Amino acid sequence: MTRKGGRKLQILQALAEMLEAPQAEKITTAALAARVEVSEAALYRHFASKAQMYEGLIEFIETTLFGLVNRITAEETAGLEQVRTVTQVLLGFAEKNRGMCRVLTGEVLVHENPRLQARVNQLVDRIEVSLKQSLRIATTQGGLAEGVEVGAAANLIIAIVLGRWQQFTKSGFARSPTDHWPGQWALLQRALSA
Repeated sequence: MTRKGGRKLQILQALAEMLEAPQAEKITTAALAARVEVSEAALYRHFASKAQMYEGLIEFIETTLFGLVNRITAEETAGLEQVRTVTQVLLGFAEKNRGMCRVLTGEVLVHENPRLQARVNQLVDRIEVSLKQSLRIATTQGGLAEGVEVGAAANLIIAIVLGRWQQFTKSGFARSPTDHWPGQWALLQRALSA
């Protein structure tokens, strides 16, 4: 990796680490520059704006999550097991990447460019589409109860994930998104299964 690419990565890592602080303070480019030990001008040599820095984090999230989702759906043939594993990965990713969780919930994007929140919304919509596909597979395998509407079920699961992410960030990272997951999945599975 080139020195410039290395510095960009260092800036994004510093931003992600700063986002892990449970307080909801707005991160300034001055504070980020101090953390990386460069001038603010140096930050802008690597990124045209703070929005571009957040876009870099969102791109990392997309690449990571969809890489994992694609691997799960390629390796696991049972539709309901795909749903369980993907949901568990979404919760676990947030738990391991607290700063990224704050990006996923939109908490840190409130005073930033609206296109950033739109991009996160699009990411969540794509995950919901992946869940629908897995639920369709479960339907063809006879794994879903009669009358379960695939779109409604996928939306319910996304609502649970978003709620768990919110609880995690709003609790100052005290309430883990994976707490109670096995029991919650058991309840969901009972409601979905044939």
